[in-house]
Amino acid sequence: MKVLAMAAFALAVASTAACAADPRYPNWPCTQAKVPDISLATVWAGPALDDAETKWKDDAKVTALVSKLSARKTPMDEAEKSVKEFLAGSAADKTANAKLLFAGLFDTLNAQRSQVMNGLERVSRKQREAADKIREESIQLQALQSATPRDDAKVDALSNQLIWETRIFEDRHKVVRFVCEVPTAIDQRLFALGRVIQQEME
Repeated sequence: MKVLAMAAFALAVASTAACAADPRYPNWPCTQAKVPDISLATVWAGPALDDAETKWKDDAKVTALVSKLSARKTPMDEAEKSVKEFLAGSAADKTANAKLLFAGLFDTLNAQRSQVMNGLERVSRKQREAADKIREESIQLQALQSATPRDDAKVDALSNQLIWETRIFEDRHKVVRFVCEVPTAIDQRLFALGRVIQQEME
């Protein structure tokens, strides 16, 4: 009975996630609304980026800095300090360099965000498949437990399998809840760095 209770819990979690999903995005597992792309206008009020959107990759200093700033392991205070130091050392071309830097950040962080969101939807599909399997095996286990004569070896084998599959399901669910926060964190990082870049341009 304990095994069936665990399986029922896993299925309840799956049902809750399914109800919370935006009908436009059936595989989106997060309670946060899915916003597929960051709009440039929501994070940048500076001058038009123009050709900076493609040229930033040609500047070795900019690409190195973008890589550092877009890494979530880089603390925000360190990232903001690096932006200020970079722009302070390029007074003559400050606006051009600022545009290149933001273009690189916008491009890179948007790509990171898409990668995380696609991964979440892949895991969501796996969770739905796992929930279906757990449901089928729970019905099979109930039938085996009620059978006469009862095959205890089969009951034990299926019970152990259900315990294992339910634990994997629950572990994935916990990871998904954590990863659901990442796209928002990326949005906030981009907005904060964009604001610092714009302030340094003034």
